[in-house]
Amino acid sequence: METDLKLIRKNNMLLAFIFLLAVIILLIVAGWFLLKPKPEIIQGQAETKEVRISGKVPGRILEIRVTEGQTVHAGDTLAVLDNPEVQAKLEQAQAAQEAAQAQSDKANKGAREEQIHSAYALWQKAKAGLNIAEKSYQRMQNLFDKGVVPAQKRDEAEANFQAMKATEQAAWSQCTMAKNGAEKEDKMAAQALVNRAKGAVDEVKSYLSEQYLISPIDGEISEIFPQVGELVGTGTPIMNVMDKKDMWVVFNVREDLLKNKQIGQMVTAYIPALDKSVSLNIYYMKDMGTYAAWKATKTNGQYDLKTFEIKARPVEAIDEIYPGMSVIIK
Repeated sequence: METDLKLIRKNNMLLAFIFLLAVIILLIVAGWFLLKPKPEIIQGQAETKEVRISGKVPGRILEIRVTEGQTVHAGDTLAVLDNPEVQAKLEQAQAAQEAAQAQSDKANKGAREEQIHSAYALWQKAKAGLNIAEKSYQRMQNLFDKGVVPAQKRDEAEANFQAMKATEQAAWSQCTMAKNGAEKEDKMAAQALVNRAKGAVDEVKSYLSEQYLISPIDGEISEIFPQVGELVGTGTPIMNVMDKKDMWVVFNVREDLLKNKQIGQMVTAYIPALDKSVSLNIYYMKDMGTYAAWKATKTNGQYDLKTFEIKARPVEAIDEIYPGMSVIIK
């Protein structure tokens, strides 16, 4: 009987020891899982190139030809603005161009036919007067040489002859000018006025063409801001065109996590929204400046950790991704 009791006690002590050992092992395993450091997660987000569509001239939204989410191509007309003031300025510029062109044509054409005939007749009249004055002077000179008339009369005849010669030359110059038209410099000045007026017309036409807002790229309409009938000012954004082919991911990474993350290196990331992993190529890295978040560690004898901005592009195109989707690196 006593032997049986000793055996039972011995068995109980063995069971207690085994139970205690099992509890200790369980505590060690649980502590290892609970105290095991969790992997650092770097979370970023996808971003794409967006082009803002705006006009050079103010106006009223006359028509919007696209909707949000619609795919467009470069050269497509997205919206139409109405600006009657620009149309009025175009008419003014065209009228100024026509006036300058008329002045240039007049300078190139020269005087009218009647003016040319009149100048020619005056020249012929002056030639006839010169011929008579010359003969009178020769007669007076002959008489003076014979001593018939005094020097006074000869001098008067000579003065009249010289005056008629000058008159004939002036009449000839007027006739020639009437035939040739304006001077070369005057023609060049008139043509310059035409070119300036033409430039003003082209400028207004360029503004008028800005009434049609054209897409500069292939993409997708991500946002439309005003409604039809609203007034918009110069440079006011009308809509955004998103180019999903030009996509990248932005991460904000503490410098203690920058190991194996340098420009040109590949990293594997996970996109929760798509439930897929992708390969990214790091192409940009820059510190975020003193305004960015710092992790203070000087209290425990280490250095403060600065944050860097990293940008990476997918190695292969991801059609399903949209701006703002989370991208995770472990």
